[in-house]
Amino acid sequence: MGWSRVLAGFTFLMTGGVAFADVTAEIGSKALSDSWAYNFLGDLTSEIGPRMAGSPAAHAAAEWAKRRLQQAGFDDVHFETFPIPAWTRGAESADVVVPSKQHLAVAALGGSVPTPAGGIEAEIVLFKSIQSFLDSAPGSLTGKIAVITQRQVRAQDGSGYGAIVGPMRVTGASEAAKRGAVALLIRSIGTDNHRVPHTGLMQYAKDAPKIPAAALSNPDADQLERLAAKGPVKLHLSLASELRDKAEAVTVVAELKGREHPEQVVLLSGHLDSWDLGTGAIDDGAGIAIAAGAARIIGQLPERPKRTIRVVMFGAEEIGAASKPYAEGQGERAANIVVAGESDFGARKIYQVSLPAGAGDSPFARQFAAALVPLNVDMGHQPARHGGADLEDLQEHGVPVVQFSQNGLDYFDIHHTADDTFDKVDRAELAQNVAVWASFAWLAADGDVDFRALAARAASK
Repeated sequence: MGWSRVLAGFTFLMTGGVAFADVTAEIGSKALSDSWAYNFLGDLTSEIGPRMAGSPAAHAAAEWAKRRLQQAGFDDVHFETFPIPAWTRGAESADVVVPSKQHLAVAALGGSVPTPAGGIEAEIVLFKSIQSFLDSAPGSLTGKIAVITQRQVRAQDGSGYGAIVGPMRVTGASEAAKRGAVALLIRSIGTDNHRVPHTGLMQYAKDAPKIPAAALSNPDADQLERLAAKGPVKLHLSLASELRDKAEAVTVVAELKGREHPEQVVLLSGHLDSWDLGTGAIDDGAGIAIAAGAARIIGQLPERPKRTIRVVMFGAEEIGAASKPYAEGQGERAANIVVAGESDFGARKIYQVSLPAGAGDSPFARQFAAALVPLNVDMGHQPARHGGADLEDLQEHGVPVVQFSQNGLDYFDIHHTADDTFDKVDRAELAQNVAVWASFAWLAADGDVDFRALAARAASK
């Protein structure tokens, strides 16, 4: 079907005529065959590589993304900057010294303080579950290295990650310090069996000493379990990380201005920053490629949609620092954001969509459900609850969110590791994501759906 036929049918869109379905079908077909997003991701991970928030590479990535978006025809491509603390990984090592000398694969957790010069040598106390660790008494770990080896459960929706990441990785070091530990090692929050550790953000409590913290590869966590079952184990740990007080993060914003209501915004997003071990392909180069690729498809239509489509590439998701500055920067304008979504779960196929509360039985839902059929995606029965980490503050300000559920069975094999590289991305699966996002964005931007009103109506019933 040619674009001329699609454009000719636009007058029938709001009456639910067949032309409406024609446009979404054409958008989906175009996205499935388009290679721009895949090439964007390949070039980003090759030409820039890892992009730690606040680093020179992150700033280079922002400049790179700005040029690519301008070349792709976006309007008002600009930066939004904000201050952050910047953490840098240094040399790191861990070795068993008792009962036998052997090397362990570790990665410092993001934000960890370094060990003292010369490292730390101490006996370990190993806990196979988070609960047994938390049940240990104050003072029971004095002078020891705490080791937690609870395993993450593999799940399609990634729920195994959320179940343990907070108490184990984020707050584990402070809990260990409260019990007297001099360092913390955790089994990597990941589902693989490779000797590749998974990094990730940790945070210190104000009422506890700051102790160094690192993640063990899963096979090395298994090794420590076996050794600890036989008798005392002593480790030597050395981390040379560095935390700077001030750095600058950069969020990249681009728009396709709406033809009738440019002040009304459909927001598509991902995050530009990544951890330093890999090249940030699935986390989250894929997400920004999907968001930008979807908007670009719509920008190639003969006519812009009624509302503005905004692409936001957040600059500091991995350290949890981008959501609040962006929401605060929007201020009262957040009320003009019609709906927002973030792609931040790799590039595997989308299998289900969850719409904002109250929208499940709306004309919009029926139109979108029809567009999803050829893409092999189901419409979920439950409303979207979490649009993405970078959208949390917008959600608190009442912005409706959409959630696209991807097949995440192997996502945490790669997440936050040196294996997060471009070869892990399947071109066809990435294109399916672009097709789903583009179909949604066009329907939301060219129609008159009011997700806030739908939610209020549903709440009043």
